[in-house]
Amino acid sequence: MKQELDSAVLPGDFLEDMQALLGEEYEQFLASYSDEKKQALRINTLKSDYDTVSKEFALSPVAWCKDSYYYDENERPGKSVLHEGGAFYIQEPSASAVVENLGVKAGETILDLCAAPGGKSTQIAAKMQGRGVLIANEIIPSRAKILSQNIERLGVKNCIVTCESPQRLAEKYAGAFDRILVDAPCSGEGMFRKNPLAVSEWSRDNVKACKTRQLDILDCAVKLLAKGGRIVYSTCTFSKEENEEVIDAFLTKYEGFEVLPSQYPFSQGYPIEGGAHNAQLALTSRIFPHKHGGEGHFFAVLQKKGESEKAYYPRYKAKVDKKTLALYGAWERENLNVQFEANALFGQNLYCVPEGAPDFDRIKVERAGLCLGELKKDRFEPAHALAMALKRDEVRCATELNEEQAARYLEGEGIESKDKGWTVITYKGVSLGWGKGDGNYIKNHYPKGLRKSI
Repeated sequence: MKQELDSAVLPGDFLEDMQALLGEEYEQFLASYSDEKKQALRINTLKSDYDTVSKEFALSPVAWCKDSYYYDENERPGKSVLHEGGAFYIQEPSASAVVENLGVKAGETILDLCAAPGGKSTQIAAKMQGRGVLIANEIIPSRAKILSQNIERLGVKNCIVTCESPQRLAEKYAGAFDRILVDAPCSGEGMFRKNPLAVSEWSRDNVKACKTRQLDILDCAVKLLAKGGRIVYSTCTFSKEENEEVIDAFLTKYEGFEVLPSQYPFSQGYPIEGGAHNAQLALTSRIFPHKHGGEGHFFAVLQKKGESEKAYYPRYKAKVDKKTLALYGAWERENLNVQFEANALFGQNLYCVPEGAPDFDRIKVERAGLCLGELKKDRFEPAHALAMALKRDEVRCATELNEEQAARYLEGEGIESKDKGWTVITYKGVSLGWGKGDGNYIKNHYPKGLRKSI
């Protein structure tokens, strides 16, 4: 399948900039707009594995990310039951390179500062394996909701989704984070081949405006970073102004940082005429569609020099009454083989806020960790998010479906089964949601807003 975008419709100013940037490679770059674009998925190791997913789709590995795989253009994994169950995330192959260089360690406190729609946040979460605290932030409310939905679908337990400006977070959580991802808003030149609509929004003035915004966000990231911490800055654009020039300005302003090389040998960043940090810029990475089998990306690994040391910040303190704890505790003992700390009540919704989470007083929170369920009069009803985060051995009862049954479940149908009480509905061992059985029939508890035909 050929691309809808032809190089002839690209902005003249953009083509002029790319010719100056690429020189002899320019014609090869132009020809890539007529090539078939590479599509990939990243297996979500929180819920699934390669063996499960590869039985449904023909996969070939992406060299720079061990859990990322190209899939055949004629397949549509995004329409599958496994996708709805969060077994994988459809992620542009170049984008998966960024988190691979963040150096994530389980147990750390990590911030994804510009996180929607959630591909990189869920990639970070998979590496954390439920240990530590991840804050995924998105300033635009509508995008924060999409981010939260993806965090839920992929069964992430230890993520708090916030909807704040970087400036507000910097005021609240100075020095709190071991690692910060800044996947900065940009002019989107690297996505022209994938998203032709981005072409109409491009201008040199917009490139300049993006650079100003990117530097402001990095200023906030520096305040948020702990001593000895790491920032990975990334964009999906080719512009030197938004890439190397941003990093050059950053290194000039913050002498306590150094650029680390990529874990994979992509194209190196370009020097700046008369630049003082060109040796460091050569350690930044560029991904080109005519070279690497993905769309355009840039990233720089910015390591803060010195020993690791986090600043003090106020921690979240549990705020749940004894009656609520008793209701949930009784339900948990009856239905689960694992324990969650029910430590936050927002309205009637009970949450498990990850251990070590910062206090989020006066912070706009879209998701305060893992939603356990809802209080309804004198009973507890489990949340869809809880089902999505549970593995088979963590529940007393699970009902495994075949593909046809699972598709009907996702449409809202009930299931004939002898299972009684609350049961997690699974397909190939991957949790899809809750059902409640009476010994003959399981009532469907898949959220109405998510129901769809597969």
